[in-house]
Amino acid sequence: MGRLTTHVLDTSLGQPGEGIRIEVYRLEAESRTFLKEVTTNADGRCDAPILEGEALGEGQYELIFHAGDYLGAQDEGAGPRFLDTIPLRFGVADTTQHYHVPLLLSPYSYSTYRGS
Repeated sequence: MGRLTTHVLDTSLGQPGEGIRIEVYRLEAESRTFLKEVTTNADGRCDAPILEGEALGEGQYELIFHAGDYLGAQDEGAGPRFLDTIPLRFGVADTTQHYHVPLLLSPYSYSTYRGS
């Protein structure tokens, strides 16, 4: 059974990104369908797979990480954050596989990859 998971790591502090809200969308042609919202736990992960089984279909998805609130809590400075929302778009070709989409985050940069 295929599943989608994530993990947020704060690379500037060397700790998990706790309490980050993530919106999940399915993309089709020009439309974007909201599927659900999840929040990372103390380990920077979600308590359950974001999508699994029949809920994870072949196609394009988008995760929107609301990193600005998390980054703002780490730094009490005033003004807008350099990073606020981080959209990650990716494709699912084989619905029997595990798609792990981590986010490595710092106040001025981020990266992602397909994990295991």
